[in-house]
Amino acid sequence: MVMENKTSLPLYEKIWVKHTFSRVMDSFTLLLLFLLLAYRVSSYNNHNFSCFVAFLCESWFTITWITTMSTKWTPAHTKTFLDRLLLRVSDSELPALDMFVTTADPVLEPPIITVNTVLSLLALDYPANKLACYVSDDGCSTLTFYALVEAAKFAEIWVPFCKKYNVQCRAPFRYFCDEAMANNNDLPQFKHDWLKMKEEYEQLSSKIENAAQKSIPCQLMGEFAVFSQTQARNHPTIIRVIRENKGISDVMPHIIYISREKRPKQPHHHKAGAMNVLTRVSGLMTNAPFMLNLDCDMYVNNSKIVLHALCILLDSKGEKEVAFAQCPQRFYDAVKDDAYGNQLVALPMYIGSGFAGLQGIIYAGTNCFHRRKVMYGLSPPNEIQNAKKGQGFTNGTFLSEKETMQKFGTSKGFVESATHILEGITSDLHKSLDLEAASKVASCDYEYNTAWGKQVGWLYGSTSEDVLTGLKFHTKGWRSELCSPDPIAFMGCSPQDNLGQMAQHKRWSTGLLDIFLSKHCPIFGTLFGKLQFRECLSYIWITNWALRSIPEICYALLPAYCIITNSSFLPNKELSMWIPTTLFVIYNVSNLIEHVKSGLSIRTWWNNQRMGRITTMNSCFLGFLTIILKNLRISDTNFEITKKEQVPSNESTNENAGRFIFNESLIFLPGTTILLVQLIAIFTSWLGWKPLIKSGADGYGAGEVFCSAYVVLCYLPFLKGLFGKGKYGIPLSTICKSMVLALLFVHLCGTTIAN
Repeated sequence: MVMENKTSLPLYEKIWVKHTFSRVMDSFTLLLLFLLLAYRVSSYNNHNFSCFVAFLCESWFTITWITTMSTKWTPAHTKTFLDRLLLRVSDSELPALDMFVTTADPVLEPPIITVNTVLSLLALDYPANKLACYVSDDGCSTLTFYALVEAAKFAEIWVPFCKKYNVQCRAPFRYFCDEAMANNNDLPQFKHDWLKMKEEYEQLSSKIENAAQKSIPCQLMGEFAVFSQTQARNHPTIIRVIRENKGISDVMPHIIYISREKRPKQPHHHKAGAMNVLTRVSGLMTNAPFMLNLDCDMYVNNSKIVLHALCILLDSKGEKEVAFAQCPQRFYDAVKDDAYGNQLVALPMYIGSGFAGLQGIIYAGTNCFHRRKVMYGLSPPNEIQNAKKGQGFTNGTFLSEKETMQKFGTSKGFVESATHILEGITSDLHKSLDLEAASKVASCDYEYNTAWGKQVGWLYGSTSEDVLTGLKFHTKGWRSELCSPDPIAFMGCSPQDNLGQMAQHKRWSTGLLDIFLSKHCPIFGTLFGKLQFRECLSYIWITNWALRSIPEICYALLPAYCIITNSSFLPNKELSMWIPTTLFVIYNVSNLIEHVKSGLSIRTWWNNQRMGRITTMNSCFLGFLTIILKNLRISDTNFEITKKEQVPSNESTNENAGRFIFNESLIFLPGTTILLVQLIAIFTSWLGWKPLIKSGADGYGAGEVFCSAYVVLCYLPFLKGLFGKGKYGIPLSTICKSMVLALLFVHLCGTTIAN
């Protein structure tokens, strides 16, 4: 009876978190925003141009704050019960899992990083015959393939070592950089094995490093001969089985290398296209009911993470409702005090868990466990009855064989595997690794006149294909869950300079705004789909990063405008002047306390605040312009790969760590212009000069000067860059362009007064 009760218990539970202080402060902030708007409306007749602009910006901030509050209001996280899962499902009954690792450039994404991610996956605490690791190489790099071949040899000893000594961190480069890990085991044999393993890994690293320094990493013979006539964007499909598991549980999983076909004049849809190829190839070869996708730099930090995710996906309720389980992103290489604001610690704690308390966390593009049949277009509820032979099941209706091929493509083998998954048939998982059939579904023209990228698989049309695909699932009525076990499931590397960080935010904001302005807009998902209202508000919050840049830039320029024109945009009556003052204090204190509760320092909080302003007014603004140009059909969006690198252990002692690097990119033009405008205004005010342009209205006060100084403080790295040298200095060409724009702004200030 006791055993019976245990097997009927849920495999996970959702735990609701009460952030009472945060709720109170957020509510107070919203009240102050409404009071400020009420003041603007009630005294409209006495206001000037600057007050009207302020009213528009503050209206936008209020709407944004409402979406923020709605997202944060009911945070939650999940608790999984591995003991219940293992009582319910034996090792032999555990479902298979296909693991996808994506890489696209051997220079920006060094193969040694990809190798460590793959090695950590191979060493998961899960039956090896239930796992298959597929590596997508969109750079078609001989070096990447060579590195994987050598890594597979090293894995023969690394995987048994990890399982024998129950190693927690199973990425060698992280494991061996911490000497303390060598002393946490008292077994006499351990030290000897540890030293041997470290030596073997150093040899592997040396081989890959030496190969990287050669124009041709290895002799293009044998299994490498296929790379002899290839170019990164012009080559046939290359699929190689580096290591095959014959169905034995105590050895390594399959390791399969894939470089999909690319031709210069045919679209390849960036990462979304690579993920769809991985889905089809794995569907033919192993056809696991669940898939895990990782970026090449996200290694496994919790070896039991698959079991944790399955607690959610195999739960009786989760099976009917949950499309995917998303694990949070964490990073091991933080610059001191998070100088570039890219560690994403406080944001997931409040916003991420807030998403989890609604219809579900967004799909973040990595660290995610997917249900394959959902990726094939199935809508909830997913109760599959016995289907007739030769028919596929999708969206609750049966399709003929012809309709199924129109949906999934012309490969009969893949259509059969997809039909089995949709019907819930998962018994025949270990198929022959048919490279010829797999090459067909990885070709450029396979997706023509099919539903791939539209209704099936990862969606096309945005550089943020992850959020778009997750939105599709939520619009259909599926939920998602946040899977955050202790220790954290995956760890990755973050941009090590502001160039990478700002380029990353530009790509995100571009793709997200693209979603909002498309037919996949979350508003449509609520009106015509099954996207819940508060989930819709959360998606509106995240997809409007780029749009936020416009009111933020306008608001940042307002104090300078007022100083230059001797006008005011802040309330100047004794009582009303306390509204913006209190709002500023309450918002910053609340945000500071959230960061402190997340375990961060005050300096880290300030860096996050500063970078929030810089990325919004620079990266997001360029993202906004990119989408405008795309919609005007002047140019198209590009998928920019973020540079990834392993950081030396002494990086924190580097005197230049945290300093801004500049180049001639347009991404620094808005910020430099804003800074110069503020400096002109403050210089004018400080010297006591008469306003450059007389408005005749109430003059500016201490509030405008303070706001202008605050903007300069946020742009302190740019101010240092004006006087910096080399890569730490803003290029003269950018300064000249910004000076022209700043003087043009001063001229336009006069024009607005004259009119």
